[in-house]
Amino acid sequence: MMKAVAALALFESVSAFQAPLAAKSVRAAPQMFSEGDIGVLPPLGVYDPLGLIETKNMARFEVMEIKHGRSAMLGFLHVILIEAGARFPGYLSPSQGLKFTDMPAGCFASLEALPTAGWLQIMLVTCMMETGYFIFEYEGYPNVGEKAPGDIGGDGWTRYDDKATKTFKLNVERQNGRAAMLGITGCLIHELLGVDALYPTGGLGGAAPPTIF
Repeated sequence: MMKAVAALALFESVSAFQAPLAAKSVRAAPQMFSEGDIGVLPPLGVYDPLGLIETKNMARFEVMEIKHGRSAMLGFLHVILIEAGARFPGYLSPSQGLKFTDMPAGCFASLEALPTAGWLQIMLVTCMMETGYFIFEYEGYPNVGEKAPGDIGGDGWTRYDDKATKTFKLNVERQNGRAAMLGITGCLIHELLGVDALYPTGGLGGAAPPTIF
């Protein structure tokens, strides 16, 4: 059951980051990166050991990195909150008598406890957001228009006129997203190994690792 849930989660995640099928694909020229660009930071700088920059359309990869990073930040924050015992009030599924407080803390356990109808709602809203039919004006790659990668907000979102401040904020987001992608992956691996997502070694007290099975 856990493998099936993990596969469904990965499928939903991957499909959410794909361009709409109805959109006409436009292959742009390969985008080169240099020192000082957003996301090109020390100590690695322009890190491209496979030589993809000169052969691939990096605009697509840049958009995917931003979206995966934002999703990972939300996912890691979710792990911290559920581990701390935070739950919404009320019922998650009134028809099944399932309350939010009934949801377990484990990453995979919470996915397994989620009703099928809940999964379908999540996937539907994600697809609507990704294709530009819900909340966001940004339709995703390749329909980026004149907007910068990751700019999905409307006029109500904060904009920074100062170039240095804007560059700093965008680099912070990119770095936090990269760290969160590693963090949420680590949490999932810990649970697959049978220990707690955040405290696989038992915490700072040196206790035995808490098991989740």
